[in-house]
Amino acid sequence: MKLYGYWRSSCSWRVRIALHYKGLSYVHRSVDLVADGGQQFDMGYRVLNPMAQVPTLALSSGEHLTQSVAILEYLEEVHPNPALLPSDVRERAHVRQLVEVINSGIQPLQNLAVLQRLRGQSSLDPKGWARA
Repeated sequence: MKLYGYWRSSCSWRVRIALHYKGLSYVHRSVDLVADGGQQFDMGYRVLNPMAQVPTLALSSGEHLTQSVAILEYLEEVHPNPALLPSDVRERAHVRQLVEVINSGIQPLQNLAVLQRLRGQSSLDPKGWARA
């Protein structure tokens, strides 16, 4: 497997942590989201991930998975041990609830693309806006 990610990306960190926890070997390929206007916009990378985001997990089958939560679910189903999720159904639901708080509630406000858009089109201080 190859994991395309960025060192400051919390999404990429989630996948790296899961891969290490499960003891899975992979090759890391850096996609710098800032250098040269963002390497995620290079056509070579957009073939792997048309949304021009990280992470992307390239499987040995030639398929590419994107979006950290979908990648984590794939890893859990294909490599169930050690488990990322608790065995109790209510505890699993609680974990999924926490994932959504981060994934849908916190992360979008601190996303590089959102902050760059605010910086370019608004008089708001993007960092201050993200903290509020």
